[in-house]
Amino acid sequence: MFRGAGRSGAGGPVNVALSYTVDGPSDGPVLVLGNSLGTTVAMWEPQLPALTERFRVVRYDHRGHGGSPVPSGRYRLTDLGGDVLALLDSLGLDRVHLGGLSLGGMVAMWVAANAPDRVDRLALLCTSARLGPASMWRERAETVTAQGTGALVETLLGRWFTAGFTAARPDVATWAGALVAGTPATGYAGCCAAIETMDLVPSLGSITAPTLVIAGADDPATPPEHAEVIAAGIPGARLAVVPDAAHLANVEQPEAVTRLLLEHLEGTAR
Repeated sequence: MFRGAGRSGAGGPVNVALSYTVDGPSDGPVLVLGNSLGTTVAMWEPQLPALTERFRVVRYDHRGHGGSPVPSGRYRLTDLGGDVLALLDSLGLDRVHLGGLSLGGMVAMWVAANAPDRVDRLALLCTSARLGPASMWRERAETVTAQGTGALVETLLGRWFTAGFTAARPDVATWAGALVAGTPATGYAGCCAAIETMDLVPSLGSITAPTLVIAGADDPATPPEHAEVIAAGIPGARLAVVPDAAHLANVEQPEAVTRLLLEHLEGTAR
């Protein structure tokens, strides 16, 4: 595994040097993965063993998360997407497979819509093209600014996992809670602002990459209806709903999600 930080792009200070990890064969097709709000590259560890058998996997932390810089102020989705494009440039990657869960999926949609020549295949997990109300994101940003991200742990775990999974795997719930609590309040609030003002619905039709949209059947944060909007808006997109999974479907149902990703990325999906 290689760890590093990408260079800022040609756009100057608007881009930050994202923290990232690289795993898998050096000559494999490149797959770039973005994490959810309040997590890090560690979110993808359940998929890593299988994916790295076939792909060169680049996982990155959004600005304000993990090892990435934490700029002050409100972020925009264009900032987060520009960071990813700058990372691709710094790594010399002209065209990649791109995937993301929740916020990572929002960023992936932005990149695929605004730089379609950079994206081969697209995988969108438990995400939304428009996630209101805006007031919810303002209030959440105010909460973490005043109380820290630890104040959100109990609420988020109730959205990230089904009750049965949390009862059966308290160790995973503890691990996920630590990811939330370890996220800088400034970075979390900044990303809340990006979601607050996001509306990707009008851009979906401009996405040309073959797209897989995955939803968790029991996801209260981005219910399957949000995935249906995305799949209907992207020409030729395929929708898959994973049973017994809430928002972090890749963690709760790792085998099912990994299988769907491999089928899509290798072009073998039925």
